[in-house]
Amino acid sequence: MALNGSTTNQALLDAQLELWQNTFGYIKSMALKSALDLRIADAIHHHGGSGATLPQIVARIMIPSSKIPHLRRLMRVLSATGVFAAQHPPPATGNSGDDEDEPMLYTLTPVSRLLIGSQNLAPITTMNLHPAFISPFFELGSWFQHEEAPESCELFKHAHGQTCWGQADRDATFNALINDGMVSDSNFLMDIAISQCAGAFQGITSLVDVGGGLGASAQAIAKAFPGVKCSVLDLDHVVANAPAGDTGVQYIAGDMFEKIPPADAMFLKWILHDWDDEECIRILNNCRKAIPPREEGGKVIIIDMAIGVEPSDLTHKEMQAVFDIFVMVINGKERNEKEWKKIFFKAGFSDYKITPVLGVRSIIEVYP
Repeated sequence: MALNGSTTNQALLDAQLELWQNTFGYIKSMALKSALDLRIADAIHHHGGSGATLPQIVARIMIPSSKIPHLRRLMRVLSATGVFAAQHPPPATGNSGDDEDEPMLYTLTPVSRLLIGSQNLAPITTMNLHPAFISPFFELGSWFQHEEAPESCELFKHAHGQTCWGQADRDATFNALINDGMVSDSNFLMDIAISQCAGAFQGITSLVDVGGGLGASAQAIAKAFPGVKCSVLDLDHVVANAPAGDTGVQYIAGDMFEKIPPADAMFLKWILHDWDDEECIRILNNCRKAIPPREEGGKVIIIDMAIGVEPSDLTHKEMQAVFDIFVMVINGKERNEKEWKKIFFKAGFSDYKITPVLGVRSIIEVYP
């Protein structure tokens, strides 16, 4: 390829930089995973709002002295990508502040603040970065070349020999990984959802959280709306681990593909994107059978992505596209409005409303 002038040269270098950004994107993910494994955010938070130096972080995370130079390099990546912030501390009296040997001070950013505290997103982030979900993507190219029935097109099964839900049924540790991840996401999101779209939950007296896991979403709804009787429907091995004590929620063991107990409203948070269209129609059809007519308050409330619905900035568009590939690991699918409408109407519903108030996700109300 001929290089014609500085403009062409710069264009080539810019293209190479963008290629590298995509090539080495996994380094950012693994750096974040390391920060979670080492609990670096907790170590910084321990020292308060002023931040922590590298020696102070080391004292909390207890790594061998031989790894300290490598930790400094890890912190440089995590700071460059916005997980943490790094700056030199204010100069001491009599010091010009030009000493490059001064220890760097690391502080939390809005991103890393999501990894600390009682309602943090560390469990869902740990789940998303778990080798069981990451390793199937090493086989993505070969997976595309294999002819498989639509119901068998699951990257997870291709890599591990069993479905994700099959492994959760057989492996208590993996089951806990998923349930803890879903709880952390619900603890984070539900207060925002209720605040941003309270009207979706008003006017109903009962609700079933379909596939609701350990019930974090249902508990948040019950707390915000004491007049709503909330239940959680999930499989036996999930309900067996439901929290003890008075949670304000009833737990029901069952299968959403078979039958759903009756209530004014069905609630499905991050459920339908796990399944293909035909399976979604089965779930939604069972939901429709379990609710009263629209004029009596019957509805289905969904929290999921609606691709292409506002907000439409580049960051949101990219994350929705990336997440659509991520849920391919379990043969799932993110949908645009046309695709949602198709399955709603095929399941016998007559109307719907999409409210895009949850970042890349939306609240979708579906009416019989």
